[in-house]
Amino acid sequence: MDTFDALRVSQRPTNEPTYEYEPGSRARLELEGALAALRQRDAITYPHVIAGREVVGQGSEIAVVEPHRHRHQLGTLREATTADVQLAIDSALAAGRHWRALSFADRAGIFLKAADLISGPWRARLNAATMLGQSKTAYQAEIDAACELADFLRFNVYDGFELISRQPHISPAGVRNEMDHRPLEGFVLAITPFNFTAIAANLPAAPALMGNTVVWKPSPTQQEAASLTMAIFKEAGLPDGVINMVTGNGAAVSEVAVPHRDLAGIHFTGSTATFRHLWQSVSHHLASYRSYPRLVGETGGKDFVLAHEDANFDALRTALIRGAFDFQGQKCSAASRAYLPSSVGAGYLNEVADVATSLTYGDVADLSNFGGAVIDRRSFTRLAELQDRLRHDPTVTVIAGGTNDDSEGFFIRPTIVVSDNPHHEIFTTEFFGPVLAVHLYDPARFDETCQLVDATSPYALTGALWATDREVITRASAALRYSAGNFYINDKPTGAVVGQQPFGGARASGTNDKAGSIANLERWVSPRTIKETFVPPTQHGYRHQD
Repeated sequence: MDTFDALRVSQRPTNEPTYEYEPGSRARLELEGALAALRQRDAITYPHVIAGREVVGQGSEIAVVEPHRHRHQLGTLREATTADVQLAIDSALAAGRHWRALSFADRAGIFLKAADLISGPWRARLNAATMLGQSKTAYQAEIDAACELADFLRFNVYDGFELISRQPHISPAGVRNEMDHRPLEGFVLAITPFNFTAIAANLPAAPALMGNTVVWKPSPTQQEAASLTMAIFKEAGLPDGVINMVTGNGAAVSEVAVPHRDLAGIHFTGSTATFRHLWQSVSHHLASYRSYPRLVGETGGKDFVLAHEDANFDALRTALIRGAFDFQGQKCSAASRAYLPSSVGAGYLNEVADVATSLTYGDVADLSNFGGAVIDRRSFTRLAELQDRLRHDPTVTVIAGGTNDDSEGFFIRPTIVVSDNPHHEIFTTEFFGPVLAVHLYDPARFDETCQLVDATSPYALTGALWATDREVITRASAALRYSAGNFYINDKPTGAVVGQQPFGGARASGTNDKAGSIANLERWVSPRTIKETFVPPTQHGYRHQD
């Protein structure tokens, strides 16, 4: 790498500025052009990328459609076979020796270049792929595919440099002590979700930066953006075989990669049930591994908003709407349960419901829409069935939404329900859609409500506290200390920014290894301590023997 890039490795980055896509702006015109080009393109076949080559698999076909226009097919991928996965593993293992031998600065230069490509010439195209493939609006795609992904890559480089710079505190006279931050021995399996292009790219990229080689299995519904990400990495100079992408739902991955003796780690974001299954499978094969695999997972959430009676309820209204209904409630951090003091009254609830009812959902290429569709038929069916149960449940009151329409796209209307039963499934179960449950509590029982919030859900990903009195904030923060890995005060529980709020939760929400931080990168190295003695002793005796 050149001297300029080498210097950048150790420089603290700043967050990528966010485009607003105002009418008539250059950014908007470029995005509209990218959207039009993608829609005018004939449906393609998404290949595996193994050892740098595009490989068209022989497995069953899976159509990739626009969720908001499900009749329009973007392309077709093929389910990875066991042979495809084995080929990807072999490629990763073969590439490992040369990739490990590169200096950290050389590896970092590739990902810094990728960040510049993402925030520059590839920006509109990657955002358009995220919009049409994942049904994100222009702004939601911007903060994800352009900004957060560029931030992940740049801050990973900075944090990685800090990590490898950590050396023993003391090297006394006659001795040199060193810490060698080795990559793991074997390959890393990255299994990624549909909802964030940035997360999907970071899960293979972070281990690769630290010298590991990777087999990456993206979600089929994120394949358009995932394939573009691989193209960006290639243009940035990533050597063949460092990241190998196999497409499909992952049955062959579980069959071949998980029990493989050289599995060094799993980097996962997805459902709690799937992560538990992977953990159990690893446990079953534990005796056959060359090393104990590292398991890093960010899984489910049942994210809360708790408001004290002295909260700023005008600002809270906006936080509830954006927290629950941005990207159709499909963020891991989306607000899905809210606890409000009963003193707010029916009028306030009606105001929130009126705003939710006014939100427009449709084709995300129409930039006037607030949101798009849920990701696929399976998600639509699950949420539609939930809405039907809620409409017929005498213990809940539907005050907004509760309807759906799949004639054009997989549209679920923003739904708000109120219930006096704080242990109803709507407060305990993750549904991953635009559904917000509200419970009204007695203001005199605020401290008890804090305990209720903590104990109701098995998850502990994000949560938000709304209050003005500092003593209340301090008391509630202590009571809710283990309720969320990302805790917000007077803000919505979504919108973590790389370099500002490292993301992750515990309990049933994952291993809390904080994506976008040095804590995550530490999981992808295996340190070796080196002691060199310059003049070794030649006598075996000790002074106390005199």
